[in-house]
Amino acid sequence: MSQFTSTARTTAVAARPHLIALHRAVVGLLFACHGAASLFGVLGGAHGGGTVAAGTWPGWYAAVVQLVCGVLVVLGLGTRPAALVASGSMAYAYFTVHQENALFPLQNGGEPAVLFCWAFLLIAALGPGSFALTGRRE
Repeated sequence: MSQFTSTARTTAVAARPHLIALHRAVVGLLFACHGAASLFGVLGGAHGGGTVAAGTWPGWYAAVVQLVCGVLVVLGLGTRPAALVASGSMAYAYFTVHQENALFPLQNGGEPAVLFCWAFLLIAALGPGSFALTGRRE
């Protein structure tokens, strides 16, 4: 193994917890923004404006899951369970809302749901990385 390969591998291993934490923070923040937009009408609101009516199924409950799980993932509190719930909610959204319109995500507008589902599943599997408020690996 060359000196460069050895150094690159060592750097990658050292950076891994920080890259996982950065991924966790970005994905969680984007998810929380979706929930805040739907619940409070900020950032352009739900589906281009307005809010989701309180208590309506499944939109309002999905927005609550998005906001709560997104914030928990960003902070690194209960990261694995929150990410697993978020991943499941996006799988549910894909199969109940998008899949009936067409087979592939590109055709049915389900790309964000698929990407969030798999990104949160990765977070649930890898844990919070560094800088989590739990102060330990979950």
